[in-house]
Amino acid sequence: MIQIIARDVDGMMAHSIPDDWLKPADLKAATAAQRAIADAVEHEDRIGPVATVAGVDTSMKWRDTRGPIHAAVAPVAWPGGAALPPASLTMVPPIPYVPGYLGFREVPALVTLLDAMPRRPDLLLVDGHGIAHPRRCGIAAHLGVVADIPAIGCAKSLLCGRIEGELGPAPGDIAPLVDRGEQVGVALRMRARANPIYVSTGHRVSLASAIEWVMKLNDGRRLPLPVRLAHDAANAARRAAEDNIERRP
Repeated sequence: MIQIIARDVDGMMAHSIPDDWLKPADLKAATAAQRAIADAVEHEDRIGPVATVAGVDTSMKWRDTRGPIHAAVAPVAWPGGAALPPASLTMVPPIPYVPGYLGFREVPALVTLLDAMPRRPDLLLVDGHGIAHPRRCGIAAHLGVVADIPAIGCAKSLLCGRIEGELGPAPGDIAPLVDRGEQVGVALRMRARANPIYVSTGHRVSLASAIEWVMKLNDGRRLPLPVRLAHDAANAARRAAEDNIERRP
């Protein structure tokens, strides 16, 4: 078992997860782990008081599927949305990138980063899918369950399913995202004439609340503010790491 440490203002808490949830031996074990994680996802609200909402993203060198990833968590204060200092981490992940198994590449670095923060965020907005995944275990679901933090998936492209019905043109318009007869999220228009994003439950957040939170953090751009801040922080970490390599004699 792997122990995850949660630090907050009241001290430290720990919970354990199976080794395969972070470091599966092979894709067969990874698939079984994803199904177990999906079963552990809580689809209803269990959020608690929210003082910080954090965006989560990673960056990597273009087409470098085996090299390091650069993870970032970018919190904002709530209410108000004032940006707080982001945290970042560069790590070589345990497995290369495999489509559909992104969580195993990125979640180990993100959990390490969250464990190192003086106070973990109360809610995560993850650049990626929650349950809108073929095995209902996108990175937002994977991270939310492993870290035991409420999480929302905010993805820029579809991984599974299709939009049903007409998606209106105005900010806040939604249309169901359906996969094999099950609604797994929504397409959400964040600004007029922009492509939608795809919002889904990650963990401990209902779909209705996920939509509400994403719109609360909508400042007129395609992605909600915390996700954009995390994107910028992850790219900055990647550039810094690449600059350090170039400076080595």
